[in-house]
Amino acid sequence: MIYYDKENLLIRSMMKSDIEKLVLGFAEQGWNKPYEQFVNYYNQQENSEKLVIVAEMNNDIAGYVTLLPYAETGPYTHKNIPEIVDFNVLIKYQKRGIGNQIMDIVESLVKNKSDTISLSVGLHSGYGSAQRIYIKRGYIPDGTGVWYCGKQLEQYSKCQNDDDLTLYLLKTLI
Repeated sequence: MIYYDKENLLIRSMMKSDIEKLVLGFAEQGWNKPYEQFVNYYNQQENSEKLVIVAEMNNDIAGYVTLLPYAETGPYTHKNIPEIVDFNVLIKYQKRGIGNQIMDIVESLVKNKSDTISLSVGLHSGYGSAQRIYIKRGYIPDGTGVWYCGKQLEQYSKCQNDDDLTLYLLKTLI
C-alpha cells in the first residue's frame, strides 16, 4: 500500500525486496540490524501482526517504522493502545522531514482506531534525535518512570545506560 508519493519521497508498506536493502543501508552507517529482524518484520506484516512502513528517497531506502496494533510489553500491555516499536531514519536522510512524514502517516492510521499512541525511547545520547522528534510532536512521558530490559525500574536500582534503558511516552491524537 502506498501512503505518500511526492517529490522523490515514497512511503509505503514493506515489500520482501526491502529486507536486503534495509540490512545494507544500516550496515553502511555501521549499525548491525540483522537480516532475520527484517524477515520477521515482513512475516509479521504478512500475518497482520504488525504494520511496517518503509520510506524511500529517490528509490533508496531512507527509513522505516513498525506499529503494533496493541502494546505487547511495558505499561500498556492489555490496554488496547497501539505502540510504535521501531522507528529509524538512516543518518544520511535525517533532517529532511522524512521522519515527520512517516510519523504523520502512522499517527493518522492509528487515529482511525484509537485516540492514543505509545512508544518507548532509549535514554542514551544515541537516541537524542528520536527524543527530540517525539517531544516536538507532542509525546510526553507517561509517569511510569524508567524501564530497563522490559521491566519498570525501581527507585535506586542499578542499571546500564544501553539500548534497554527506556522511557515510555504517550500522545493523545486529536
